[in-house]
Amino acid sequence: MAQVDPTGPQPAFILVRPQMGENIGGAARAMWNFGLDRMRVVAPRDGWPNPRAVAMASGAGRLLDGAGLFDDTAAAVADCDFVFATTARARGLTKPVMTPERAMQHARAMIAEGRHVAVLFGPERAGLENDDVARANAIVSVPVNPEFASLNLAQCVLLTAYEWRRQSVDVPAEVMEMARTERASHVEIDKLGEHYEARLAEAGFFFPEHKAEGMKRNLRNLWSRMPLTRADVQIFHGILRQLVRRNERGD
Repeated sequence: MAQVDPTGPQPAFILVRPQMGENIGGAARAMWNFGLDRMRVVAPRDGWPNPRAVAMASGAGRLLDGAGLFDDTAAAVADCDFVFATTARARGLTKPVMTPERAMQHARAMIAEGRHVAVLFGPERAGLENDDVARANAIVSVPVNPEFASLNLAQCVLLTAYEWRRQSVDVPAEVMEMARTERASHVEIDKLGEHYEARLAEAGFFFPEHKAEGMKRNLRNLWSRMPLTRADVQIFHGILRQLVRRNERGD
C-alpha cells in the first residue's frame, strides 16, 4: 500500500477556539492516523500548550509541538488560497456545500497546483461562528442524521482526514489475507478431487450407476468453485485419510 508523505503538500487543519484539551489531542491523533501533520490552533480556551491535549494525543504529540498558534481566524488563514469551513447548520450564506469526499478531491487538485488550502473546525459547543464561515470559500457538511447532527471535534477531523487519505493513496477495496499460505493450483485441486472420488467410489457413494458420472461432475465443480488454499487441500486430504483409517480399523 502506498504511504502518505507527511512532509509533502497537504491541507492545514485549523481548530478554531477549541474548548477541551482532550479534543485537541484527539484531533491530533486523528490527523496523524491519516498522514496529516499541519495543525493550527486559534485562541484555545484553556491556553497553550495544554497538558490534557498532550496526554490525549499520545503518539501524535509531534503535531502539537509543531502546531501554529493564532489569535484569530483571520490570522490563521492569512496565507491560504482556499478555505473550507466545516458546519452542519445552514448559515444563510451563498457558498458551495460539499461532502468531505468532494471537498478533499477539490483540495487535492488545488494543492497539486501549488495552492495553500485549509479546513476550519469550530469549537465544541456551537461550532464555527458566521464570521468564521464567511471567510471560507466553501462549506463542508457531513451527511449525518438530521435529528442529531452534532459531531465531536475529533470525529469531524477524523472524517475529513480519512477522506484526504482516500484521495491520496491507492488502497484496494478488498484483499485476501493468506496467513502464510497460497492458493492451491489446479493440479492440487484435481488430485484432491480424484482422492475423494476414489474413496467415495469404494464406499458405494456413486449410486445408482446411471447417475454416477453426473455426481462426479458435480463434485469436481464443487472443488473448482471453492477458493482453496494449499493448507485447505492438505486438511481435506487428511480428513479423508483419517476417516478411511478409522473405517479399516473398525472403530
